[in-house]
Amino acid sequence: MRVEIWSDIACPWCYVGKARFEKALAAFPHRDEVEVVHRSFELDPGRAKGDVQPVITMLTRKYGMSEAQAQAGEDNLGAQAAAEGLDYRTRDRDHGNTFDMHRLLHFAKEHGRQDALIQILYRANFAEERSVFAEGDERLVELATEAGLDAGTARAVLADPDAYADEVRADEREAAQLGATGVPFFVLDRKYGVSGAQPAEVFTQALTQAWGERPPLRLVGQGDGDTCGPDGCAVPQHG
Repeated sequence: MRVEIWSDIACPWCYVGKARFEKALAAFPHRDEVEVVHRSFELDPGRAKGDVQPVITMLTRKYGMSEAQAQAGEDNLGAQAAAEGLDYRTRDRDHGNTFDMHRLLHFAKEHGRQDALIQILYRANFAEERSVFAEGDERLVELATEAGLDAGTARAVLADPDAYADEVRADEREAAQLGATGVPFFVLDRKYGVSGAQPAEVFTQALTQAWGERPPLRLVGQGDGDTCGPDGCAVPQHG
């Protein structure tokens, strides 16, 4: 079974939702047969690469809330994250464009390091003092290397604005076609969708239901074809 997760590194509920989903997946009896794929979704696609500002400033301008309201929201997110065992800095974080991070995540997927990189990017953005936005490409190269990727190749990907850009845009178009207007957005076997950072129990229910409704294998060419089994292979007898 495949679970696709549309998310953005700038999305705190994606950070929390990933932890809740993974808690449900860890307890799922068929967890070893579940493939998880991360898909791209930008919350602020129109923001220029060099346009970095404090999170509180972004929230007040984008949503028209007061600084006190924005800070209260961050404090609430900090508590939600802590309940999932996650570190979360509720003060002095910044916000910027995440397109290059999504390109790197597609690069990481090709090398089997996508989940490792997205978790490292989340941690760097939400829990560490150093910015993933303000320090430029070398900060992202450092994090990609931590995820087990080659530094030189990661640097080359970031230097080429077209590298994996089509893959990011394709993910975003697909999200729109599926009806996703926000993230995190979880799609199970292209049959069920779960929107938002739901409690682990909701993910458990969705995994169980999606698994139980998988169509049975339909055999083509029913008959007595030669096979090998626990007792060996049938060898035709020639008289």
